[in-house]
Formats: sequence, C-alpha cells, structure tokens
Amino acid sequence: MSLKGGSPSFGEGKGELLLLKYTKPLPMRLDRWLVTQRPDQSRARIQKFIDAGCVLVNDIVGRAKTPLRNGDEVKLWLLPPDPLPYLMPEEIELDVIFEDKDLIVVNKSAGLTVHPAPGNRNGTLVNGLLNHCPDLPGIGGKLRPGIVHRLDKDTTGCIVVAKSQRALIDLQLQIQKRVAVRQYIAIVHGAPKANEGIIIGAIGRHPADRKKYAVVSDESGRHASTNWKLLERFGDYSLLSFKLDTGRTHQIRVHCLHIGHPILGDPIYSRCRKLPITLSGQLLHAIKLELDHPVTQKRMIFEAPLPEKFQQSLDYLKLKYLA
Repeated sequence: MSLKGGSPSFGEGKGELLLLKYTKPLPMRLDRWLVTQRPDQSRARIQKFIDAGCVLVNDIVGRAKTPLRNGDEVKLWLLPPDPLPYLMPEEIELDVIFEDKDLIVVNKSAGLTVHPAPGNRNGTLVNGLLNHCPDLPGIGGKLRPGIVHRLDKDTTGCIVVAKSQRALIDLQLQIQKRVAVRQYIAIVHGAPKANEGIIIGAIGRHPADRKKYAVVSDESGRHASTNWKLLERFGDYSLLSFKLDTGRTHQIRVHCLHIGHPILGDPIYSRCRKLPITLSGQLLHAIKLELDHPVTQKRMIFEAPLPEKFQQSLDYLKLKYLA
C-alpha cells in the first residue's frame, strides 16, 4: 500500500509513503529486509533513507541494524531521486559480446573504470555506453545508469548492462539470488594444497587503510563467500577459477590475499610480491556470465576470451615451469 504525500513530521516535500509489514518468523536487520522489499532501490539509497530518518519501525525511527520481528510495521518515506547529473557521452571503443533492446553484454578492457565518481566523470564504461545507447540515462542510479554489477578498473571480461528499467530490476535480482552465475579466472601467487574450496569471510574497510578492504569480523563487515577451483600449477604460481556467492567490493582479490595467494599484478593487495613479468594491474578476468534473459527468460551464456596480457602471462609461465 502506498500513500502519496505524507505528514510534515515524517518526510518533507514530495515523495511516497510506503506502509509495510514484516511477516517472517525469524528476526532480520531492517536495512537488509528493505533491500529485498524494494529491489528498484540500491542498497546505498536504502541506507540513505534510513540515515535521514525516513524509516519508522512501529512509529520509532529505525536504524540499519534494527531487528525486525514478526508483525512489526514499517513506514518508508521514499524521497524523490536526486537529479541525474549530466554525463558526457564519449566515443570509447566497446567490445560488445551481445546486445538487444533490453541488455548489452560487454567484454570490458583493463584500465576502464565502470562508472563515473566524484573527481572522475569522464573516460568510463558508462560514458562509452551513453554514446552507444542514447536511451540509457535515467535507468538506475544517478552516476550508474543501467549498471547491474561492477568490475574493478583493471579486471577484464563479461559485464552486463540493462537498457530498460524492467531489465535492471530483473538482472539485479538474478545477481542477488544467484540465478546469474559469474565465473572468473586469475593467476595467483603460490600453489594451494587442495584442488578446490570455498572462502568465507566478511569483507569491510581495512582498519588501517580506508582505501583498502579486508576480511573483518562479521559485526563490522558484510558476509562474503567465494568458491574456487585449481585449474593448473606453474611452479610458484597457479591458475584458479572462481564463482561468487556474493558480490562485495574487491571480493576475489581480498579473499585470495586472505588465504595467502594474492592475485598476480594486484597493485593493492600484492604490491610487495616479485613478479615474473611486467604487469600494470591484476590478472583477474570475468571469463563467463550466465543469466536468464529479463524478458524472454531464455538461459543465456556469454564468454569473453582472455585479454592479450593475460594470455601472454600464461604462455610465459607454462614455458618457464612446464616445458
């Protein structure tokens, strides 16, 4: 149920008041539950509503960690979205794997940031997409039109972008519910003793360096789970594949460091490691993406070939250690 307008004491100006009820038998954090109820809103925007006092639980201002119990009434005042700042379309070469009227899948190159941020408004994948897809503005967040998931600047490979609001919501839900499957490969330092495993460790800001992330306590971070499998060993290096159960910032890179096998060339998490070859960034590649088409529901599989630098590195290690 939604009511237009609202009380002057709860939300000001234009907006939408939603009346919700929590009906689960087990308690759940307010912020996490609201994300499941409003998939059209980003997690960051839900947090903004909570921080602004726009969420009441049983008529008391809620906090992110407020535990919801069966029967609790939640009022959410949806503030109008911030105006979309003008982003400059740019002619950036895109390696398009697939495109139709609902989505586009791109093989992202190394060194390409996915979306603009304060102080970095140009030269991103979004700028190139705005030039390629004129109808993209307004779909999703103010600086991330159409963005369903991210890849780090130097991580290469498959990334899907929505071209309609319907596709955006559907694809985001597929990511959250693990209907969409993202497979990565990387060359790491060292050789794991096992052939496969799962890394579970909450990820949050590094306690000493706010520009980095780290495995932290469950209370101060967000749950993260990474499945890995050994593909090949090359002396002191290994080729691993990964499948994500969650999608945290720098997840694979942080988890690899956590188990003592940082990714080759990672400028943040393995900068002190000696490299057998010259690299400008981590050798982490999103090699495969599986998803259901947001309109036809047809299962689709996309693959991105290894970038030249990754392939050269593999060839070098095989020649040195396996010849």
